[in-house]
Amino acid sequence: MGLGSKIAGAFRSDIGIDLGTCNTLVCVRGKGIVLGEPSVVAMERGTKRVVSVGTEAKKMLWKTPGDIIVVRPLRDGVIADLESTEKMIKYFISKVLPKRWFVKPRMVIGVPSCITEVERRAVEECAYKAGARDVKVIEESLAAAIGAKIPIFTPAGNMVCDIGGGTTEISVISLGGMVVTNAIRIGGDEFDEAIIKHVRGVHNLIIGEQTAENIKIKIGNAFPDKKIERMEIKGTDAITGLPRRLDMDSIEAREAILEPINSVVEEIKKTLGQTPPELAADIVERGIVMTGGGSLLAGFPTLISKETGVPVILAEDPLNCVAVGAGMYYDFARSQSNKTIYNFIN
Repeated sequence: MGLGSKIAGAFRSDIGIDLGTCNTLVCVRGKGIVLGEPSVVAMERGTKRVVSVGTEAKKMLWKTPGDIIVVRPLRDGVIADLESTEKMIKYFISKVLPKRWFVKPRMVIGVPSCITEVERRAVEECAYKAGARDVKVIEESLAAAIGAKIPIFTPAGNMVCDIGGGTTEISVISLGGMVVTNAIRIGGDEFDEAIIKHVRGVHNLIIGEQTAENIKIKIGNAFPDKKIERMEIKGTDAITGLPRRLDMDSIEAREAILEPINSVVEEIKKTLGQTPPELAADIVERGIVMTGGGSLLAGFPTLISKETGVPVILAEDPLNCVAVGAGMYYDFARSQSNKTIYNFIN
């Protein structure tokens, strides 16, 4: 390596991004996770000037005056608003890197495998416009597997189930490649929407996204528990239009999200059914590794294990696996001497 390359390397930043429907996480090589904020942008309605991004913008959801609009630029794991996404990425990168970059950063972005080529190019375009020197777009489950420290380059089957805000991706990985992968546009957002729909349909009470998310986090569950949790929720009566309170328990919360949960379980079963027998045997021995925020739903690993008969392991840091894995991507590419693997990841 020449002197110029060494100097450039000293100032170069490799960035891994989990561009999520609900939250965006940024990992900088050598520093780990340096940012995690909601994927939300607040702008002036006429000029499209950015008012706030991330945590501050989320606080404004459903509470803004007419001249300010608050948008979530990603939906179901893909870009719904190109301009807002670009501004959001640029803002987040400016927060984690020095104002004067000696060398533009390389970015690795985890995306669902179910996105189209047009959607993939949109992600790349946003990253380049935000200031990237080089952009790699990889499947979320591959990034999650790297971040979860799964030995994916060994000749053995490893199954990863990554449940994000907008998508769930299940993949079987061996020798650094995706042997089987399936993705559905169901994730934490659909759990929230199911709760909103249930409360409206059963109790004639209108609640917002934040209330539904709180229900999911505090008393939401995928598998029956002996202890019944309860919480008070507040909303608007659908008939009178007046504010009203309601007590809800964990049994009802589980019933509310039963449909999207079953969809995820069926997709896991489908992926297991498509897995070659030798790799399936490895998975039975090694288990299914769960990552993503949706995997933190109480009882979810237990339910999947019961329904599939396969051990289920919750990753050590499920929320950050995709971002960490994306941040480690270039190191993995550099460290692999096997030419087949090297060609795959490049």
